Amino acid sequence: MLGCKLALKEDNIDQRTIINIPGGQKTVTIGEGHCTIIAGPCAVESREAYLEIALIMKEMGVHILRGGAFKPRTSPYSFAGLGEKGLKILAEARELTGLPVVTEVLDIREMEKVCYYCDIIQIGSRNMQNFPLLKEAGRSGKPVILKRGFAATIEEWLFASEYILQAGNNQVILCERGIRTFESMMRNTVDIGAVALLKNLSHLPIIVDPSHATGKRELVKPVARAAVSAGADGLIIEVHQNPDKALSDGPQSLTPDLFADVARDIKKLAQLYNKEC
Repeated sequence: MLGCKLALKEDNIDQRTIINIPGGQKTVTIGEGHCTIIAGPCAVESREAYLEIALIMKEMGVHILRGGAFKPRTSPYSFAGLGEKGLKILAEARELTGLPVVTEVLDIREMEKVCYYCDIIQIGSRNMQNFPLLKEAGRSGKPVILKRGFAATIEEWLFASEYILQAGNNQVILCERGIRTFESMMRNTVDIGAVALLKNLSHLPIIVDPSHATGKRELVKPVARAAVSAGADGLIIEVHQNPDKALSDGPQSLTPDLFADVARDIKKLAQLYNKEC
């Protein structure tokens, strides 16, 4: 791993970065010894619907709310988010539930606005090597979830994290969300081995997104279990009141009832590995 100076653990020192995110009721921790659950719909579709799911997520013990205000879509004709209106809804959900919120930032010009409304910023798969955006995220002072690019090696992923770290921000959370391979029966191929490898190589927390990784809601639970067993520090899962009518990522979104089952299972598994969840 030549050249990575900040993301790797020092020789013979089992150092771990622990990230504490202030919440309305209590501080949320991401890192070793914890299994942090981030959940919510792919996109903020409306104020009423988002506040409803936010309250459901709080009731189910979720630690952090997710929701996209700006959505990178393959087709320019697909729903691409509500923009600043969506950010304001996220901020309202935080006030209502006391839970921190995370959303994706796509453009340097939107960074200040996203940081104003949200607690954690996400750099998505398509932007993993958008180096100006990574540097700006490093200067933001906010915790950053850095998703692995869908065709990125582990080394390239770690180098991307170095851009954020080098800019003075040590609050980086790596997120494995599957990579594109020859397999066509799933949205992506989940690299569970990357979780175990990075727990050995890096001091940064690592979480897994079983929703984007598989693209199929029936696979979210087993992949989430595998991720925690491999050492993941948390999960980010898509949940929607009515996935069949979701404006994005419906096939991989769980209903609240399905999510409740997954959350119960994950909390039991986390206990087995002495993780707080």
